[in-house]
Amino acid sequence: MRTPSIWLHVLLGLGMATAQAETRDDWRMGVLYWSGTIPCQQVMRLGLEDEARRINQQARSNGQRGVQLQTLEAGDGADGVERQIRQMRELLASRPDAIIVQPTDNAALAGPLREANRAGIPVIAFDQYISGGELASYITSDNHQAGVQAGEYIASLFAPQQELRLVLVEYPQVSSTVERLNGFLDGLRAAGARYRILKSYQAVQPDEGRQAGRDILHDFPDAHSIDVIFTVNNGGGLSVVQALAEAGRDEIAIATVDGDAESIANLSNRRLTRIDNAQFCAVIGATALQTTYRLLQQEPAPRHILIPVFPVTLETLERYPGWHSPLPASFTKPWPTPNPLWDNQHKELP
Repeated sequence: MRTPSIWLHVLLGLGMATAQAETRDDWRMGVLYWSGTIPCQQVMRLGLEDEARRINQQARSNGQRGVQLQTLEAGDGADGVERQIRQMRELLASRPDAIIVQPTDNAALAGPLREANRAGIPVIAFDQYISGGELASYITSDNHQAGVQAGEYIASLFAPQQELRLVLVEYPQVSSTVERLNGFLDGLRAAGARYRILKSYQAVQPDEGRQAGRDILHDFPDAHSIDVIFTVNNGGGLSVVQALAEAGRDEIAIATVDGDAESIANLSNRRLTRIDNAQFCAVIGATALQTTYRLLQQEPAPRHILIPVFPVTLETLERYPGWHSPLPASFTKPWPTPNPLWDNQHKELP
C-alpha cells in the first residue's frame, strides 16, 4: 500500500489541496483528470475541488467524515491515454475508498475499471464514459442535447430548401463528442434541413484544431464553398475559427460546444461562431464529487446524471451566466424549433 503522504487533504477554506497525514475517519478518493490545456476541463476540476472543500467544512462542523483527494492529471494525446491507464492502476494499488475519473478515451480504462470492480472499489466517471466494466455513476453534460440545439439553430439560419454544405470537426475516441455530433445531425433532420457532408476532420485540442483549420483552407480554398462547420468542442474549435477568420472566411457559420469565454466573444462579435452550446463545467465537477460522497455515505445516488447544456446565441447571450455559475432559469428558445423549452433540470437516469 502507498504511504499515507500521497493523499491530499482538502483543508477548510483554502484554495489548494495540501499534503497531510492520512486521517482515518476521512473517505479517501482518487481523482484522475484528463487535460490541463482544455479550459472547460480545468473549470470542472475547480468545481470538484471547491465542492470537496465545502463538504469538508460542513463535515467538520457536524462531526462527520470528510474527504481526502489524491489528484492526478493524464495530459493530452496518446501519451495521456497511456499515462492515465498507469495512474488508475497506481490508485488501485493504494486501495482508495472510491475513484473519480475523467477518462481520456472511451475504451482505454476498461481493464482497470474491471480490476476496480473485482476489488470492490466504486468508480465514478465524469465528462466521458468508460466502455467495459461497471461504473457506480456517470455524470456528464447532456451532450446529445448540445448537438441537437446546434443543429436546430443552424437550420433556422438558412432557407428551408437549401442543401447545407457541411464540414465536421469531430473526435470519435470519447463518448461526449460522439454524442454531440450525433445530436447535431439529429437536430438538422428534426428541423427539416437538407445537408451534404463535404468532409470530416478530427480535433479536440488546440494543436489539432490549428491543423484542422489549415487542412480545411487547403481542401476548400474558395469562398462560399462551405456553408456550415460543426466543431465538437472549443478545445479544437477555437483554433479552427482563428484560422478561418485570419483567412477572411467569415461567410461560414460555425456551431460548437463548450462555452469558452473566447468562443462567446467570437459569437458576440459575429466572428463566424453562431451558436456555442455551453456546458456548466463547475456544476459537472461538483456533481461528480457530491455523487461519490453520497455513495460512500450509503445514500442513494443516480447511476447516470445529465447536466443541461445552454444554447448561447446572439438572442440568448444575456441569459448565459458563464461556466462557473449555477444553472439559470428555464426559458423558451426564440427561434423555430421542435423543442421550444430550454429546461434547467438535471436528468437522472437509472
